[in-house]
Amino acid sequence: MSTDKSTPARHGVPPVPSLLVPEAERAALRTAAREWPSVDLTARQMCDLELLMNGGFAPLGGFMGEADHASVCRDMRLADGTLWPIPITLDVPPDIANGLGKGGRLVLRDAEGVALAVLEVDSVFTPDLAAECRAVYGTDDAAHPGVGMRMREAGKVCVGGRVLGLEMHHHYDFAELRRTPAELRAEFAARGFTRVVGFQTRNPMHRAHVELVRRAAQSTGAAVLIHPAVGQTKPGDIDHFTRVRGYRALLPRFGGNATLSLLPLAMRMAGPREAVWHAILRRNHGCTHFLVGRDHAGPGSAPDGKPWYEPFAAQELAQKCAAEIGIEIVPSPELVYVAERDAYVGADEVRSGETVRRLSGTELRDRLLRGDEIPEWFSYEETARELRRAHPPRRQQGVAVFFTGLSGAGKSTVANVLRTRMLERGDRRVTFLDGDLVRKHLSSELGFSREHRDLNIHRIGFVAAEVVRHGGFAICAAIAPFANARAEARRLVEETGGFVLVHVATPLATCEERDRKGLYAKARAGIVKQFTGISDPYEVPADAELVIDTRDLDPGVGADRILRFLIEQGYLPEEPATTR
Repeated sequence: MSTDKSTPARHGVPPVPSLLVPEAERAALRTAAREWPSVDLTARQMCDLELLMNGGFAPLGGFMGEADHASVCRDMRLADGTLWPIPITLDVPPDIANGLGKGGRLVLRDAEGVALAVLEVDSVFTPDLAAECRAVYGTDDAAHPGVGMRMREAGKVCVGGRVLGLEMHHHYDFAELRRTPAELRAEFAARGFTRVVGFQTRNPMHRAHVELVRRAAQSTGAAVLIHPAVGQTKPGDIDHFTRVRGYRALLPRFGGNATLSLLPLAMRMAGPREAVWHAILRRNHGCTHFLVGRDHAGPGSAPDGKPWYEPFAAQELAQKCAAEIGIEIVPSPELVYVAERDAYVGADEVRSGETVRRLSGTELRDRLLRGDEIPEWFSYEETARELRRAHPPRRQQGVAVFFTGLSGAGKSTVANVLRTRMLERGDRRVTFLDGDLVRKHLSSELGFSREHRDLNIHRIGFVAAEVVRHGGFAICAAIAPFANARAEARRLVEETGGFVLVHVATPLATCEERDRKGLYAKARAGIVKQFTGISDPYEVPADAELVIDTRDLDPGVGADRILRFLIEQGYLPEEPATTR
């Protein structure tokens, strides 16, 4: 491994290497890299590469080859026996992998094409993803968020080998809070911190979290490292911009012995194994202690309501591995708020007759959507303020109404009436994304294969999401026959606002009777190919907020039903802006 610096060991912890090649060698490597094949990294791979290059993933010197991958899945160890619980692989399309062999070079680029590193290939292999997921996550059920993310790599090939770093990815957000392992170790040494307890989080910190960290610091006599993951986390998590503003505002509440630093980690939500992984990372960043929760890095409950991982499994596995890692695990107790004491206490410390208050994540979201206050006993104002800024009540949010149904079902007619109603009310700026117009102006080059249909709906979802992001009202009317494409559109929009799916469930026979262009007849005659409802399937939505049938329904009545639903859900006021 070619390195230009490393940090010395402290407290018996091994040094952390940098995978950047010496400065004198980089120009020549960059020049040579112009002739080598390259790949643009995904968001997850960007996080992995950064932590490989800055030593956060020490002792790894690159992406895993087949032997290390198999050993990690089987035994939680690299092929040389070193403890390591999570596969760190580089998945690439087969057409790229097919041109590579042992000794080949692959340039690793960011989304803008900047060459960040070169991979010296020593292994090309296709993993059994289902077997990998069963080993790492304990399940191959794609309902598990980590498994679902991993399964999206299906069809790709892993390329392993040593990483030669050219330059670190440059972050423009919170640059002063992004400390490498070497920088954190140096800072702890300069401040005289010989004991540091690390706290991992992917969520906002409420009062219970602050109390957990305080207790851990007091019980260990350690300084505090608030070390949130700001790479990929669980889908639906609050964005890191909101979270980091809240962490930074809370920092004074920990006193002078606390440090906030951001970790560019793509979480896997792998529960017990991930807890061990997080402990290794915190050791590399200079921590002597690490706080592990009861469901550390767990994705919550499965569809059947049962947790994916047993309570305390993460703490037990982390404690079992602690000595080998070189870090002390601090188990996180369950804390509850006792009204009579105006304090958080251990669940086993509650006295008879005392009032315990709880606020679930669902209730917190509902309060934000309604614009209700967040109780002071639950969250400090610094955190509540940032949550309200990022998640305004529904009456201030943008919203997309997405119509789906067969050709001739009446989608565009009802959508046009809804558009007129909204313009009349004057509540929001309105954008209408009609399927025919989108095909003409945004997707004219697309055909009607499943891939092209999905891409067309993705484009509609993307535009709708941007409208919603800025508080607008997007009306989308497209056949959108496939559930996965509709779900992706929903995901895009719901990152910043509301999404209402309206299934216009007019039967096929009625749609054929209304066919002004004769498309159904041509489809039945085989003249028009890939026609939804005739030669192509339509997947009936199971997640529609509203279902309407326009056989005997006036379009105005249909639009009014949708408006009433939007009012009931809090997206629109009872009285329109024009009468207020």
